[in-house]
Amino acid sequence: MRDTREAQAQIARLIGIMADLRDPDSGCPWDIEQDFASIAPYTIEEAHEVADAIDRAAWDEFPGELGDLLLQVVFHAQMADEQEMFDFADVARRISDKLVARHPHVYGDESRDKSAEQQVKDWETIKAAERAGKAEKGVLDGVALGLPALTRAIKLQNRAARVGFDWPCAADVLDKITEEAAELVEARDTLGPEALNEEFGDLMFVMANLARHLQIDPEQSLRAANAKFTRRFQAIEAALAAEGRRAEDSDLAEMDALWDAAKRVEKGRA
Repeated sequence: MRDTREAQAQIARLIGIMADLRDPDSGCPWDIEQDFASIAPYTIEEAHEVADAIDRAAWDEFPGELGDLLLQVVFHAQMADEQEMFDFADVARRISDKLVARHPHVYGDESRDKSAEQQVKDWETIKAAERAGKAEKGVLDGVALGLPALTRAIKLQNRAARVGFDWPCAADVLDKITEEAAELVEARDTLGPEALNEEFGDLMFVMANLARHLQIDPEQSLRAANAKFTRRFQAIEAALAAEGRRAEDSDLAEMDALWDAAKRVEKGRA
């Protein structure tokens, strides 16, 4: 097991650097001007960059991306400390206490002889008790508004499913997708932009529910689809560049044929 003293020293160094950057007399003007709201988008962005490094198996980049994410925590904690709200120690203490409380089979007298599925159920029971202690009355209380929309949809649906508000199987969700798609077409043909936007949101919400029933992470699935689109479009550009042309010099029929060629190469049918 690694010696934790070096980790503690580097955390202390990072906290000190952040304090220096926020010093009103000698710090960085940009860092001094920031507040919780202005930093929040960077926090979300850095979390996505961590996920991206994992998806690409970019392990040489991974420590740096985790460091960027850690910086966000330290930045928020420093601003809170300046306002005498809390500090980094409070942040670390809260998560440590939570981990201990949520693992009674490790830190308490509960048996470790349980499946991962049972452990998830036990966690939900513990979290429900925590929400009750926070006076969160509704089933959906506490699902963060700032989550990516697909992730929040899954969490909302999981909460509702725990009290029985859910389709019995994926086939029922597929039927609902067909229904919502028809309503989207109707909105496009007969209703205005507001209704069209609403129907599109309904369809996306049901698609997220299908992902949940199929045990698919929709965020990861869409990231993979984005990466595949990027690879294949770049293959189109490369094929055209070999002839001294660019995409704007081509047309849809040619690019579609090049897309199919790239697809065949990816699938090993070149």
